[in-house]
Amino acid sequence: MLNTLQNPLSLLARVLLALLFVPAGFAKIGGFAGTVGYIASQGVPLPQVAAAIAILVELGLGLLLLVGFQTRWAALGIALFTVVITFIFHAFWSVPAEQVMMQQMNFFKNLAIAGGLFSIAAFGGGAWSADAKIGK
Repeated sequence: MLNTLQNPLSLLARVLLALLFVPAGFAKIGGFAGTVGYIASQGVPLPQVAAAIAILVELGLGLLLLVGFQTRWAALGIALFTVVITFIFHAFWSVPAEQVMMQQMNFFKNLAIAGGLFSIAAFGGGAWSADAKIGK
């Protein structure tokens, strides 16, 4: 039975993951100055460049993931980005005690999201993807 669900589940996985990244990329464009300020507040060097990279990953690779074009590379790029930013923005070991639980939860949620993306990178976008339609 699960084999018959493979294609719709693969599409659903891509859509749900893209729903996290694509709107975030659009929001960063609309609130670029605020995004840069937040990134700078975390001590990230070249915050304007970091914000531009975040937009390219979240919006650009997120859209590729959504439609399933260059799916493995898009998923791998987003996964690596997610792991890196998780250690920067959810460092629960270095926050005040009242923030530890929330930051720890976000830390492990992000790692789980990266795990899903690594799975897509490993297995591809499925038959209901642009990659499959163009024979990649």
